Amino acid sequence: MKLKKHLFIPFLLLAFFQFTISFSQELKPASLFSDGMVLQRDIPVPVWGTAKPNSKITVTFANQKQKTKADNNGKWMLKLDPLKASKIARDLVISGDSKVTISNILVGEVWICSGQSNMQFNVNNVPEIKSLIPFTKNIRTFQVKNIVSLEEQDDVTGTWEVTNPSSAVAFGFAYFLESIGDVPVGIILSSWGSSSLEAWMPRSMTAELPYFKTIMDDFDKDTVTQNRLNKAINSPKGWNIKEDIFMRRQPNVVYNAMMKPLAPYACRGLVWYQGERNTRYISGVPEVTEANWFHKVAGMKEYGDILKLWIQNYRKTWQNNNMHFAVVMLPGYGKGTHANPNIDSKSPTAESWAWMRESQLKVLELANTSVTNTIDLGSETNIHPTDKFPIGQRLALSAAKHTLNQNIVAEGPVLDQVEIENNSLIVHFKNSKGLKTNNRKAPEGFWIADESLNWKMADAKIEGETVILQNKGINNPEFIRYAFAGKPDVNLVNGANLPAYPFRTDADLK
Repeated sequence: MKLKKHLFIPFLLLAFFQFTISFSQELKPASLFSDGMVLQRDIPVPVWGTAKPNSKITVTFANQKQKTKADNNGKWMLKLDPLKASKIARDLVISGDSKVTISNILVGEVWICSGQSNMQFNVNNVPEIKSLIPFTKNIRTFQVKNIVSLEEQDDVTGTWEVTNPSSAVAFGFAYFLESIGDVPVGIILSSWGSSSLEAWMPRSMTAELPYFKTIMDDFDKDTVTQNRLNKAINSPKGWNIKEDIFMRRQPNVVYNAMMKPLAPYACRGLVWYQGERNTRYISGVPEVTEANWFHKVAGMKEYGDILKLWIQNYRKTWQNNNMHFAVVMLPGYGKGTHANPNIDSKSPTAESWAWMRESQLKVLELANTSVTNTIDLGSETNIHPTDKFPIGQRLALSAAKHTLNQNIVAEGPVLDQVEIENNSLIVHFKNSKGLKTNNRKAPEGFWIADESLNWKMADAKIEGETVILQNKGINNPEFIRYAFAGKPDVNLVNGANLPAYPFRTDADLK
């Protein structure tokens, strides 16, 4: 059969195009697979990349040999069977029309550490954590480059390095987890200062969240913003701080470039230290005004429910319902409040970060989640406090308990129930063995109220594993707020010296 002349040239062009793709598409693993990496133990390990279309691929590692075939577009993926932890460096070999050898691979615990500036906060700014660097053994880091994309990307920019993370929180966490678990730790660090939760959200979440659909619809119509993003992304000289701030403030585009390409790399979980921007008040950050972002992000009271949907979405993307999410509670901050600077940040009625902390705790309604309590940390005036050392320790304890199944105390006292007796409130806690104060003074941070909700500071004392509250000015106390303020004074801990979690009992009131 002869081709008609007007069809012949397009046919040749198509054939040439397909031949060019097939010829030029060399065997290549995804960029997450590079020398010095850490693979997750005890669960199936996806390995993927590109190759010539329809070519056969074999991956060999740790006495395993797994095979697959590239699809018509040259994409391939297979899974290694669960691996045992190993501190002995080994090679992974990928064979097809050519061969790629990836060297110096350990097997252990892999965690993604993400969020905004307090996750980025550099280890050099925390002498306590910096002093641990000489004692690190088997910690590896994949540093994701800060970049955005208007479309979801298949590959991420970065490489594995045999070194500690630059993040103080991530390094502290890795150091203590390695010590507790006696296992190599791999950290994938993907964070960017002042980024909102919405910046890390996939576009698919517009189907679940009408407010996010509105954000993305507005974004799609905003050609000025999109052109500005493209110009910064494609600039051969990079971008200045003004453009940097602008890029990370946009919805979805950080996820596209810095999170989506990480899936489905096998990992134990994700540490999430973010929320400052979604409190709708950041001081001292350039170009932050209500006009350009206040109405575009979830606020303190909505954040928790949205974060739960976000976690569920990520688990689907990673195809791992057991993926653990470790949320870092926002520490103390705020002298006065955004709404009323004359209200003391230690007052339980301050419109403060207390609402964000309450929202963050909602993630505990999902399985395989934890919230690391930082209510005793932070600074009234510095949104970037330097006391990151305890955060790393507490994150590691929590991971050891919840993901390594170690029988240890990893959380402080948590409200269990309240009894009303005469004119006193008796507070019972979980995790209360050895209940005490860390300064031998009476418990601080408790406020009580009757049905009028006229809050008064409580006189508190410890009896066994309970706290007794009263105030002579309140005859029929009903409600309690503990540490429910921007920067409360607190001293209540358990025998493991872990702080009690903030709470309020008036949550059901309209």
